[in-house]
Amino acid sequence: MQLISHHHLRARSSSRTRIVAMASALPVSPKEALPSPLTSASEPPPLFDGTTRLYVAYHCPFAQRAWIARNYKGLQDKIKIVAIDLADRPSWYKEKVYPENKVPSLEHNNQVKGESLDLVKYFDSNFEGPSLLPEDPAKKQFAEELLAYTDAFNKALYSSLLSKEDVSEETVAALDKIEDTLGKFNDGPFFLGQFSLVDIAYVPFIERFQIFYSNIKNYDITKGRPNLQKFIEEVNKIDAYTQTKLDPQFLLEQTKKRLGIA
Repeated sequence: MQLISHHHLRARSSSRTRIVAMASALPVSPKEALPSPLTSASEPPPLFDGTTRLYVAYHCPFAQRAWIARNYKGLQDKIKIVAIDLADRPSWYKEKVYPENKVPSLEHNNQVKGESLDLVKYFDSNFEGPSLLPEDPAKKQFAEELLAYTDAFNKALYSSLLSKEDVSEETVAALDKIEDTLGKFNDGPFFLGQFSLVDIAYVPFIERFQIFYSNIKNYDITKGRPNLQKFIEEVNKIDAYTQTKLDPQFLLEQTKKRLGIA
């Protein structure tokens, strides 16, 4: 979706500093110092020198997916984070790194790959670390169904935010579908029971929708949805995810500006 895959708002330098400082200060294990975003005035890193680089924007939910996967696999020392300022994008990023000019992208083995869900799967197939998929064939099949639903879920949730009306039936149905889905397996609080790439696919957006609906629509997405409430509680115990989170107020302000909401 154009609405949520591109972030053309110019963040003030003070806001960028706040993002980096706050993200660095979160209780993570191991603690990671995050680089400042690169702008149109920034020189490129030494491209294709053998370093594996994950290009992200700290406030982008799509990039957050790949960032979480990298962290969960324990690849902080093997995959370097390079932050891009999407509002003041360096020209070399499109010209020399990723012609699609989006984040996330991964520079690895003299190639650059993109698309967040593809990168999550790529990390799991090409790097060591905890598996992001269970062995159970039924769970693997269900995982593919859930990954295929992510765009429809996001569209349904963003539609009500853009509307002047109350929360739509479509939005309620999408949230109820997530609630039911989270109850399918009883061996854990996550989509496939145990933490997996499906949780990584959804959590950046669920995180944002909880903030946005509470503040913009006065609507609690977890009310009457105990599985969703438990999911949010449990995923916030996972360092790989929490170290990628930003200040909720910052995310809210950015989104209100982007959506033109007072």
